[in-house]
Amino acid sequence: MIIAFTRIRGRIAALLPGRTDLAEARRDPRRDLLAGLTVAVVALPLALGFGVSSGLGAEAGLATAVVAGALAAVFGGSNLQVSGPTGAMTVVLVPIVAAHGPSGVLMVGLMAGVMLVGLALLRAGKYMQYVPAPVVEGFTLGIACVIGLQQVPNALGVPKPEGERVLVVTWRALEDFAKEPNWTSIAFAAAVAAVMLIGARLRPTVPFSILAVIVATVVAQAARLDAVTPIGDLPSGLPSPSLAFLDLGALGSLLAPAVAVAALAALESLLSASVADGMTVGQRHDPDRELFGQGLANLAAPLFGGVPATGAIARTAVNVRTGAGTRLAALTHAAVLAVIVFAAAPLVSRIPLAALAGVLLATAIRMVEVGSLRAMAKATRSDALILVLTAVATLVLDLVYAVIIGLVAAGALALRAVAMQARLDQVPLDRGDHSAEEHALLGEHIVAYRIDGPLFFAAAHRFLLELAEVADVRVVILRMSRVTTIDATGALVLKDVVDKLNRRGIVVMTSGIRPGQRQVLESVGALEVLRLEEREYTTTPEAIRGARSHLERAGVMPPLPARTRRPVNEDSGETVG
Repeated sequence: MIIAFTRIRGRIAALLPGRTDLAEARRDPRRDLLAGLTVAVVALPLALGFGVSSGLGAEAGLATAVVAGALAAVFGGSNLQVSGPTGAMTVVLVPIVAAHGPSGVLMVGLMAGVMLVGLALLRAGKYMQYVPAPVVEGFTLGIACVIGLQQVPNALGVPKPEGERVLVVTWRALEDFAKEPNWTSIAFAAAVAAVMLIGARLRPTVPFSILAVIVATVVAQAARLDAVTPIGDLPSGLPSPSLAFLDLGALGSLLAPAVAVAALAALESLLSASVADGMTVGQRHDPDRELFGQGLANLAAPLFGGVPATGAIARTAVNVRTGAGTRLAALTHAAVLAVIVFAAAPLVSRIPLAALAGVLLATAIRMVEVGSLRAMAKATRSDALILVLTAVATLVLDLVYAVIIGLVAAGALALRAVAMQARLDQVPLDRGDHSAEEHALLGEHIVAYRIDGPLFFAAAHRFLLELAEVADVRVVILRMSRVTTIDATGALVLKDVVDKLNRRGIVVMTSGIRPGQRQVLESVGALEVLRLEEREYTTTPEAIRGARSHLERAGVMPPLPARTRRPVNEDSGETVG
């Protein structure tokens, strides 16, 4: 018990910030402060928009950006990561709000935070790198579509219809708009989205999102447009931390959503951190520490009414492009948003919902990397299929199911590709010291096959069962030196084939079984069958001599006269010299 406690304490200590973090933050604070200010300007409309989209309101998005953003910046494993509410998380939260209400979302965030800390202590961060690129691209495309569809009600200026599925909600919103069109809201959303998209092409460093939102707010207030609905009243400051939402009786029903939120937070945060590493030289994140920081962020955010948070790829990219070098920039971003919450809440509350919808529509469009999608589609048919399957599942089902489906499909297709590498080839017998007549006689009664590649469940049945149909021979030699791996299924199929051939009077001999593969063969009894009458050999020449001896005993061939034998290559069975 003491040893286990000591290990856990040491593991936690390794995940906490150290002196090097403080030293790095002092290196160039002016550059990091400027980068943090820029990111805050970009993050403000996104935090408001994602808070509204989640169903908990704009104040929840701001609380998440401030609290989770600050904690993840201090305790996370990346110097450049910026965390907060994201569109991907919103996609998962909408059904939770519909099923369990706002308190359910806060509970889920708290539970997900505990799970993320647990994953960090278990050093699970390294396993996230095994998610295939087509799955990542597919759910990114699916998320972009879902985020865009979520903004349809606000962009059309209609109340958000009831429903969990985004396609159903979108259709109902279109029906409501057809009954009572609101062209003003559409104009605001389209104008903001257009300014962001065109401005990003002309001046990528200018934060057009906040400029477009400010102009839209001023126009709506000056013209007193009643058709444009504002965000509404916001609290001047963060609420006091509270656990009033805690309901221990709901833990069971919220466990599955919490697992989904934790998995998404881990995946998106580590993906974002990897993107940041790729945009810089010399930066490398610690995946376990990143999970730890995101866990603490999600433990704290619900106490202030915030939604679950993750690393945000768009804001992290802005942070890197504006020259950030340390975690001070992300911390500054959270501090600036906190000042806005305390000082400018009345002004923020007047922002039109249609303008925020335009911001998120533009964000969704910019999430789609056409070049990456085209490259993935051209790579292989399997990659294209996985990408499309994951994207459609994200849109029709939800993100967690989509990732699971994508991973299962990727695994199945990868297994198929590996299985197709396995081959069974008939190979000629080496003539060795035999005369032409003897060699021809051997060829009439002995056939040799070489197995190449993996002998496992996805490949064994495909070709080994063909052996059971071999005819007009007395001995089959299986050369197994090139078998890369064997599992229980492959060993069982091999045993079954040997049994069938033996029942037909055909003797099976093997050569070149690797030491590491003997345990699997022994566990299913395959070696016991092969050892009958000494039918297992180390090399192929030995197996051929054993087959010759068997034919002699059967009276098929005359005894081989003693003679000098030439050296033999033990792997190929061919004579040398």
